[in-house]
Amino acid sequence: MVSEHHLLPLVLINILGLAGILIWHLQGRRRPTARLIVQILFFGGMSLVLWVARISPYQVDAELHGTGFLLARSARVLWWLHLAWTMIGFVQIYITLNRRPHEAHLLQDLIVGVVYLGVALSVIGFVFGAPVGPLITTSGVVVVIIGLALQNTLADVFSGIALALGRAYEIGDWIQLADGTEGRVAETNWRSTNLLTGDHNVVVLPNSVLAKQGVTNRSRPDESHQIALIMRIAANHRPRLVEEMMLSVLRGCDRILGEPPPAVVLKTIDALAIEVQLLFRVASAASRVAAQNEIIDAVYEHCKANGLSLAMPAQSVVHAPLAAANAQQVIVGPVPSGAPSR
Repeated sequence: MVSEHHLLPLVLINILGLAGILIWHLQGRRRPTARLIVQILFFGGMSLVLWVARISPYQVDAELHGTGFLLARSARVLWWLHLAWTMIGFVQIYITLNRRPHEAHLLQDLIVGVVYLGVALSVIGFVFGAPVGPLITTSGVVVVIIGLALQNTLADVFSGIALALGRAYEIGDWIQLADGTEGRVAETNWRSTNLLTGDHNVVVLPNSVLAKQGVTNRSRPDESHQIALIMRIAANHRPRLVEEMMLSVLRGCDRILGEPPPAVVLKTIDALAIEVQLLFRVASAASRVAAQNEIIDAVYEHCKANGLSLAMPAQSVVHAPLAAANAQQVIVGPVPSGAPSR
């Protein structure tokens, strides 16, 4: 218990607590390390005074009255408050050292909320002597009612926590969803994730929707992105010549990566065309459009210089019987735009 000869230590604890709050605010949010040092020093000083004076922060005062009673309560409240700030400071330093301040802010907010809730219940029970059990029971009923009213919002919150813990992506990663939506992760918060698309638009995705879809992270293990481009060359040319020309096109492009080296795959051949697939990698998904444009222009120039012809798309060719008696001929030709097929 606390007696009258403990008034001086109580006054000292109050002074340390108030001074710590003032210096903590003066440090600002941009200096987390300095803030943590201040918190540790003042909390350690307050704890040392409590230990030397043999004052327990876990017992309710019953012997003090008037000014001494108020000093004892305020000293304990300040001690619990500094304990919470010290714990939160360690969490923030840990996140900063891991260089994940943006990705982990959901988890940080959750930990901060749990710390403040625990400290608030401790102050109510140990300092003010109020029964905590009925309060927790009542709070549980209120939480259930609020949870039923905010099911969708809570689903987004817990999905956001799961995504943050799973580390499927980070701020700045380029991701693609199962429905085809893709973009760079610009921001994550409690309710949604914002993607900056290649069209420079922001797509806001609720975390619950994002958690239910397959996510392809195109920034891992690195930012390079593979592209497959299909070309059709007229079949009156030797396939080996077509392959060598396409390799020459790929090797001469500046916007694609040299490692791993690009490749040309001869897919199929028929009476009309040789279908080839160009496989190459670009530095990032955002640069694929420029790379494709460069390659298509180079293919046109090389075909023109080497006497190769591009084949018509397979969809533009129709096979129809010739309307002639006892004739077994086939007409092959392009279908005019807008003309009905028979």
